[in-house]
Amino acid sequence: MNKKLVIAVVAALLVGVGVAGGAWWYLSKKAPAAENGKAEAKHEEAKPANTEPPKYITVEKVIVMLRRSEGESVTHYLSADLVIATTAKQEKECKEHLPLLRSVAVKALSSLPMAKASTMSIDQFSEELNKAFEETYARDKREKPFSEVMIGKLIVE
Repeated sequence: MNKKLVIAVVAALLVGVGVAGGAWWYLSKKAPAAENGKAEAKHEEAKPANTEPPKYITVEKVIVMLRRSEGESVTHYLSADLVIATTAKQEKECKEHLPLLRSVAVKALSSLPMAKASTMSIDQFSEELNKAFEETYARDKREKPFSEVMIGKLIVE
């Protein structure tokens, strides 16, 4: 029993370090240093003039059972906390969509087999989820009330 607890704590710590490292890498990638003033000016011109600071909404404890491989008898689970980036204007609408967001996330994540989920990076999980949200909102012909979905916590067991 104690050995399992130690393994679980170590695994949780490793996931936490991985998430922190992934967040650092993702945020440092967002603001690359410009080589000269012209490149920096072009980059700023290309950005939309959105001066509104982002708001973040958390969707906690999205827990799904991963698909089993053929002949496998062990059940594997994935638990994730999602972070939704939105604006102050869209925050209320985004909160109203939380049940839909949870449902789409469960559908997208539960379709993953354990073999694939155990090798995916945080960015790959985010890409899968963002793609699923894009498809859902496009199919429903509605505008997304958020800009992206990020992973706040991820445990694959």
